[in-house]
Amino acid sequence: MDELLWYHYLIGAVLIISSIFIVILVMLQQSRQAGLSGAIAGGSDSFYEKNKGRSKEARLAFLTKIFAVVFFVTALAAVILFAFFK
Repeated sequence: MDELLWYHYLIGAVLIISSIFIVILVMLQQSRQAGLSGAIAGGSDSFYEKNKGRSKEARLAFLTKIFAVVFFVTALAAVILFAFFK
């Protein structure tokens, strides 16, 4: 068996940490279903409440996208490194 180098541990740590953050961020986001039922039932939210919630949701969605990109780029780098550089 080959010996593990420092970047094996670094890539593994980045993958684990980014996947944990993705799970946490997705669980923090509100479901889209609540907004749909409010639209059908005629829910009346004020402009301030809509934008306040949207800014928080927009930040959570943005952070989720960032961590997803980090995860997939790191996974792709791991495949390339581990397959071609032994």
